[in-house]
Amino acid sequence: MTSALSISALHKGFGDQPVLRGLDLEVAAGTVFSLLGPNGAGKTTLIRILATLAAPDRGSARVFGHDVVTEADAVRALIGVTGQYSAVDGVLTARENLRLTGRLLHLPGPELARRSAELLDRFDLSDAADRRTAGFSGGMRRRLDLAMSLMGGPRMVFLDEPTTGLDPRSRRELWAVIQGLAADGATVFLTTQYLEEADQLADRIAVLDNGTVVADGTPEELKQRAPGGHLRLRFGTADELAAARAALPLPDGWRAEPEQLVLALPSDGSAAEVRALLNRCAELGIEVARLTVHTPDLDDVFFALTGHPAPAEAA
Repeated sequence: MTSALSISALHKGFGDQPVLRGLDLEVAAGTVFSLLGPNGAGKTTLIRILATLAAPDRGSARVFGHDVVTEADAVRALIGVTGQYSAVDGVLTARENLRLTGRLLHLPGPELARRSAELLDRFDLSDAADRRTAGFSGGMRRRLDLAMSLMGGPRMVFLDEPTTGLDPRSRRELWAVIQGLAADGATVFLTTQYLEEADQLADRIAVLDNGTVVADGTPEELKQRAPGGHLRLRFGTADELAAARAALPLPDGWRAEPEQLVLALPSDGSAAEVRALLNRCAELGIEVARLTVHTPDLDDVFFALTGHPAPAEAA
């Protein structure tokens, strides 16, 4: 595995308030890596350190082998950053924003023009290229913001909650862009408040809580670590629900939901377990109207690992 990012024993605090407490992480090149955590867990602080905007108190972080403190210039040449707040200048047009970014990166004229046109097309902004961005929608501004971070052709892109505040359609459009970046070989480091987003996009996910990584793995690996899997048996009448409660051997952790006529039984959701339960109901003459399987999702993982409910999504 080629490592794009290697973090070892990283510490950072502000005054007497520690934020990062001995953080260790490895991110493989060419993957989408997502960092989850409750508000105040240290996600943005970590992004600032990795983007060479802040120095750690101790420990090390390397981007493609370059130390973010002692080789900051080399790191900056390899990365692009899209922060929580848009860097788009509303007075300028989309094309002018890109050209300004290119000049700051010291791109030669022909390369600057080529990259600007390429990114405007890639982010579906060509028709709006010469409009002032003050009139852009939130999704358009976010796409332009990301395009600006790609002007230098970075090998690694840091995205700090890039879809916060976007409507569902704009969010999914940006998801497609992020997937395209990884398909083109870039490494994406994504922090997000949306667990569905991490589940859809990330090859690996780390959960940050109280300044340390409390879990790291693929989405499926993390889901296997969380309790909460169960079978939901729905009945046609309250009498049938009562009969099932009286006749079935109920495992620890079962619960009834009388208003929904549901009996929920802890389960791993395996085919063998479902078959055995339905056979048992048939033997006892219990009529089940519907059976559904609930497997743990990232919301369950988040709560199990941090003790916090998942952040609420914006309406």
